[in-house]
Amino acid sequence: MFEAAGYAPVQAEWPGDPPTVAEARAHPDSFAPQRVGTAVEHMADVMHALGRRAAVIGHSFGGLLAQMIAGRGLAAATVAIDPAPFRGVLPVPPSALKAASPVLLNPANRGRAVMLTFAQVRYAFGNALEEREAHDLYDTFAVPAPGAPIFQAAFANLNPRSEVRVDTMQPNRGPLLIIEGDRDNTVPWAIAQASYRRQKRNPGFTDIKKITGRGHSLVLDSGWKEVAGLALEFVKEFAR
Repeated sequence: MFEAAGYAPVQAEWPGDPPTVAEARAHPDSFAPQRVGTAVEHMADVMHALGRRAAVIGHSFGGLLAQMIAGRGLAAATVAIDPAPFRGVLPVPPSALKAASPVLLNPANRGRAVMLTFAQVRYAFGNALEEREAHDLYDTFAVPAPGAPIFQAAFANLNPRSEVRVDTMQPNRGPLLIIEGDRDNTVPWAIAQASYRRQKRNPGFTDIKKITGRGHSLVLDSGWKEVAGLALEFVKEFAR
């Protein structure tokens, strides 16, 4: 969609992320050591290699990383979709705790890559989907993911040295849009709205849009074009 609109998309993976779902499932330990700090430094390196400020779009932890990149003044425009919370975002809705509990209930998961069961993914990602589509997404995309970032985000407000922080007052942050699904259990509306309120203090343009009837899978499921279309409209307006 973005290529058709004249853009040159670059997909920046987390460092250590195996190239295929099959390899990620077969070798979960290759991804286990990753933390928010290592991921954002990798993304910043990608941005510097482009040689120009670019539009940045991310979902979930990618939405957090996109805001961190914007907070370094590296983004021409930023779209954060169902973004994970950063230090200073205070709401902790029960559904977010439940969605994160498969990782947080075992402290040993800080150093592991954790594979969620279908039931856990159904609650955290696919609660707004029909059963069949939820199964298809699980079979196609689900992989073990590092547990450390979940702990980092969950305890960011208790750790004054947390890596999970965003410079919301960066004067060169640029325009920023938050997109949120109103049925998201992992990053409920209260979290997205709290992130928006902190970002709204920035002199740059800041907006938030709610998509009704959508959960955390909104960039992966059959309704992805609606989300991508909103992101593309914003990029077209602010990052020519």
